[in-house]
Amino acid sequence: MTAQRDGNGLTYRDAGVDVDAGNAFVEAIKPAVRSTTRPGMMGGIGGFGGLFDLRAAGFDDPILVAATDGVGTKLKIAIETGLHGGIGIDLVAMCVNDLLAQGAQPLFFLDYYATGALDIDQGALIVQGIAEGCRQAGCGLIGGETAEMPGLYSAGDYDLAGFAVGAAERDALLPRVAQSGDILLGLASTGPHSNGYSLIRKIVERAGLDWGDPSPFGDGTVAETLITPTRIYVRSGLAAARNPGLRGFSHITGGGLTENVPRVLPDTLAAHIDPAAWPRPPVFDWLARTGDVDDAEMRRAFNIGIGMVVVVAPDAADAVRATLETGGERVYEIGHLMPRESAAVVYGPR
Repeated sequence: MTAQRDGNGLTYRDAGVDVDAGNAFVEAIKPAVRSTTRPGMMGGIGGFGGLFDLRAAGFDDPILVAATDGVGTKLKIAIETGLHGGIGIDLVAMCVNDLLAQGAQPLFFLDYYATGALDIDQGALIVQGIAEGCRQAGCGLIGGETAEMPGLYSAGDYDLAGFAVGAAERDALLPRVAQSGDILLGLASTGPHSNGYSLIRKIVERAGLDWGDPSPFGDGTVAETLITPTRIYVRSGLAAARNPGLRGFSHITGGGLTENVPRVLPDTLAAHIDPAAWPRPPVFDWLARTGDVDDAEMRRAFNIGIGMVVVVAPDAADAVRATLETGGERVYEIGHLMPRESAAVVYGPR
C-alpha cells in the first residue's frame, strides 16, 4: 500500500537551504568569473571540476605549486559593517602572494564560501572581490563551492577559504641560495593586510571605538581604514624574479618579520633588520600605543608596514628595486644577511 501524504511534508527550503537561490547566485557571478579569463582556462563554472591546460599557458617543464588560506577574523569587520567588497581581494592575496614566494605564476583559483543563509547580493559582492584579486594576480577563477549551512553559521555570518595553484619552470623555483651580505628590500604593505585582526579587534574594543567612528589613524571610519585589502605583489614580483640575482621572497603574514623571513634562509644565515628604515603606517603606532603592545609582539603579530621582503644579491639590488618600483611598489632597503650566531632575525640600526 502506498503511504498517503498529509500535506505537511518537509522540503530542503523548510530546513533553511534554498537551492533556487543557489542557482540564481551562480548565474549572478558568471560575469565576474568570465572577467578572469586567461590562457589555459577551459570551459566555465558549473561543472564538477575546473579545467586548466598547462601547455596552453605556455610552460615547458613546469612544477605545480599550491597554496590555501583564509582571511581570518578580518571577516568579522566585513560582517558587522556590510563592507564586503574588498574581502575577496584579501582571500586571493593571501594565497597568490605565497605562490610568488616560490617563484610561481598563479594559474587558477577556487573559493569556498560558507554561510547560514545565502544572501545573493552579499555573495555577489564577495565573488566580485575575488574576481578582482584574480585579475590583479593574472589568474583565472575556475570554480568554487557555496555552502548554505543553517544551524552551523548564525544569521549574517560567513566564512571564506581560497585555493590557488601556480606553476614555475623547474629552473626558476624560489628561493635560491642566499649568501651573507645579501640585501633585504621591503615592499610596503597597505596596512595589517589579513593578519592580527583578533588582536586589532580587541584593541578597538578597549579604545571604546565603534566601526563607524572616525579613524584615529587614517581617513574614513575605523572600519574603512582596517578593511583595506591586502596588496597583491605578483605582477611586480614575477618581473623582478627574472633577475638571477634575486634570491627569494618572504610573504609577511602571521608571525610577522620575525618568523617569516627565516623561512627563506639557510640555518647558517640571519637577517639584520633596521626598523627605522621604512615609515611605519600610523595604524601600527596606534595599535602599539592603545594596546600597550611591545615591539617584539608587534613584530610577530603584524607586518608593521612591510608586506613582502625580497632577498637580493648586492650587485643586483638596484636593478631589482627599479623593476619593483616600475611595477608600482614602494621599496625600502631594510637590512642585510649575516652569519647566524643565535637569533634568526636581529633588529637594530645598520
